[in-house]
Amino acid sequence: MRVDLTQSTAPPSGLHSGKGFRWALLALACGFVLAGYTTLALLRPGDPALWSGFCLWLLCAAGGAFLLELKLPARDPYLYPAVMLLSGWGLLAIERLAPAFAERQAIWLVPAMASMLLAAIFPQALRWLRGYRYVLLTLALALLLATIAVGTNPSGFEAAPRLWLGLGGIYFQPAEAMKVILVAFFASYLAEQSATMRALLGKARAGMNLSPRLLGPILLMWLLALLILLWQRDLGTAMLIFIVFMLLLYVASGDWRIIAAAVMLVLLAAFAAYFLFDLVQLRVDIWVDPWADADGRAYQIVQSLMAFAAGGIFGSGLGMGAPGYIPVAHSDFIFAAIAEEWGLLGIITLVSCYGLLAWRGFAIALQRAGSAFGQLLAVGLTLMLVAQALMIMAGVLKLLPLTGLTLPFISYGGSSLLVSFFMVGILLRLSASER
Repeated sequence: MRVDLTQSTAPPSGLHSGKGFRWALLALACGFVLAGYTTLALLRPGDPALWSGFCLWLLCAAGGAFLLELKLPARDPYLYPAVMLLSGWGLLAIERLAPAFAERQAIWLVPAMASMLLAAIFPQALRWLRGYRYVLLTLALALLLATIAVGTNPSGFEAAPRLWLGLGGIYFQPAEAMKVILVAFFASYLAEQSATMRALLGKARAGMNLSPRLLGPILLMWLLALLILLWQRDLGTAMLIFIVFMLLLYVASGDWRIIAAAVMLVLLAAFAAYFLFDLVQLRVDIWVDPWADADGRAYQIVQSLMAFAAGGIFGSGLGMGAPGYIPVAHSDFIFAAIAEEWGLLGIITLVSCYGLLAWRGFAIALQRAGSAFGQLLAVGLTLMLVAQALMIMAGVLKLLPLTGLTLPFISYGGSSLLVSFFMVGILLRLSASER
């Protein structure tokens, strides 16, 4: 059903709770992360570096909460505690799996927190995203082109896609910034064209033919996704951007044929990519039958499935499993490592946190019903975070082919952490703007 972008409604009751409630939720997140680090400290006695990551996370959590209470008290009470729980859990998991990377992730948490606070506290961020959309989009496309020309891969593997730009030992993935810029661009475009779009859809329903003016943005985004796939072999980002755009277009128009067209285009692109790119063919083959090459190309996904089976309901316990058998477990397959040591109950808790983000993000969109741009921006950012989480979790579980995406707030990756926190900052700003 189409969301009404013009009718103004009152914010849902209970959206903004008291200060004590917000601090209590954050205290629960801190207690959870502290218990995990205490467990690791018992398993690794005499390791003072273990607590450095926790202290930095705790400082960011408390400092961020204090500034938000001071500058943005009328915000959504659930988003910040949920995000800090996820980021703390991710830092704990990386410390367990790859301690050398945990220090880097903790350092990245500082600029990530700064980006969230800047987006949440200063309303200029929303105006810049809308007013300078063409400038930001041009800059993002230029950075993507730069990765094609001078991009690198921090892992050092020659065959791996070169999706990063490096300077002074610091690497950043421009495709992550592209996600936010494109969502803001889509939301701004669709908000300005909402009246025209509804008129075109009315004529299209009467004549049973979609207007070229309506199909134009769909085909443009489809071609953009294919270009990202062709040049960078980044199947996950291409599919994620395309899916989020289609869902935003559906929210703005309410026409089910947009979803049908999106499904057909995705299937067509996937069919062509299977025969054009060896990487796509490999991921599809190991998705269909990983056991045919369990000791070779499908080793990672097979070990992931075995980790899920070993975890059972209650898990083997933090530090007691063997997730090290999964290659690069601290990045793409961190979900499987958590499943082995935390079990089904841990996975349900983790998925529930993303469900909480989805619930609050869509609640913020409903709250912003009087602003088409704010509503579509909230929906787009929420979809970007949640869809990315679902795609990587489904890939690790072999429900979908692997996409190479990171699990937001959990997986190792500074670019992903920075952009994910910035998205949450925009959502926090939107949740308090009506106040």
